[in-house]
Amino acid sequence: MFKHILVPLDGSKLAEAALPVAAFLAQVLKAPVTLLHVIEQDAPGEVHRDRHLTASAEAEAYLAETARHAFSPKVKVDWHVHTAAVVDVARSIVDHSADEFQPDLILLCSHGNSGMHDLFFGNIAQQVAAASGTPVLLIKPAESSIPFKINRILVPLDNESIHDKALPTAKELAKACGAQLDLLCVIPTLGTLSGEQAASGNLMPATTTAYLDIAEEIAQEHFQAHLDEFQKNGLPATAEIARGDPAPVITKTAEKIGADLIVFGTHGRAGFDAFWNRSVAASVARRTQIPLLLIPLSE
Repeated sequence: MFKHILVPLDGSKLAEAALPVAAFLAQVLKAPVTLLHVIEQDAPGEVHRDRHLTASAEAEAYLAETARHAFSPKVKVDWHVHTAAVVDVARSIVDHSADEFQPDLILLCSHGNSGMHDLFFGNIAQQVAAASGTPVLLIKPAESSIPFKINRILVPLDNESIHDKALPTAKELAKACGAQLDLLCVIPTLGTLSGEQAASGNLMPATTTAYLDIAEEIAQEHFQAHLDEFQKNGLPATAEIARGDPAPVITKTAEKIGADLIVFGTHGRAGFDAFWNRSVAASVARRTQIPLLLIPLSE
């Protein structure tokens, strides 16, 4: 599953919200961690009201100290400072991931329930999530001092979930953490359809309603197959099919069951704006404080 974790840091307390999650996953999965700082060209003196690390020696000392205090001695932690100043920090993180470190998980802190394009690290997080072919775990800063753990994992799936390539990752993670899997499929109603589907619904409401009912029946069959498999493997799991607008329903369900993580399969390579403006996963990210694990799916 995840054998190498990359954690980009800018020196701010906000970005450090990713560290407890990284420490938990590194210990549970026995995965090494690399801390990364990218020197930004013409960087501001502060980021999120903290001193911005613009000197390589200062950044090196910061990462070394962070490695010592944020992780168990049992976890192997390395660090790297990209000293050549870059304009596009997100692109640099993606390039480092592909060419140098080759992690199979990137942890990034994102924040804000709206206006994320205006937030420095939120903007970087969204771009890395959209452009990287590597799974990305988006984390919101939390005021709670309760140690991070994963006890329940919500996995939103479509009605063709039998083919969903994100589900194996969710299952492996649930086994490693001793967590319960909660599957959710949200079938739209006529009133919550969008785009071309909404137009079809207006023109052919009876046909569209019948199609949505069939989609629900398919989802029920697939979910039962998943539950049967989980039961054989001794993996605690539930499955629910709901009707409505996917992003709000997913968000409310995650909060209702007390999910510690939401796992999405995403088609991020469609482009930054396509991912962040039209993706259900991105819409959920704006609405919830729960960490989101985004698994890129091949087109």
